Amino acid sequence: MLPAAPALPVDLDVRGDRYTLRRATRHDLPALVAMTAADSLRRDDDSSDPEHFARYERGFEAIDADPANTLVAVDDAAGRFVGTMQLTIIPGISRGGAFRMQIEAVRVADDLRGRGVGSAMISWAVDEARASGVALVQLTSDARRVDAHRFYERLGFAASHVGFKLFTSA
Repeated sequence: MLPAAPALPVDLDVRGDRYTLRRATRHDLPALVAMTAADSLRRDDDSSDPEHFARYERGFEAIDADPANTLVAVDDAAGRFVGTMQLTIIPGISRGGAFRMQIEAVRVADDLRGRGVGSAMISWAVDEARASGVALVQLTSDARRVDAHRFYERLGFAASHVGFKLFTSA
């Protein structure tokens, strides 16, 4: 049996500003796609192409239907979509059958970077993992994201493994 899904929605106070973390809905998909497509390493994504957008829709539906996955949307006090991350609970045999939480696709609006929003998001996710009995929180970051690596190290993550990827389709 999987550990409990993160408790959402939740309000976070970040340096006096309020942010709401909630489960992303289909309504959030255009903002999620725009934030992903604006990423400096992903500018080749053409989210305006209907067929390309349909792939995002299929991905969202699969994530939303899977109890091991939580796609988090972050709103500011005015209701503006300002961040996202995907949390996945992974069962395992190693580490005595421990569960892991994988944090992926962390994004924060450009105008909020460096203001504590990302730190609050990750800290909340780690707290949720601990509360549900997850033994290990892990994430990956593109090797070119040197600033992100410093950010994760400041939060206590260690660059303990080397990752490999093999792309099998477009």
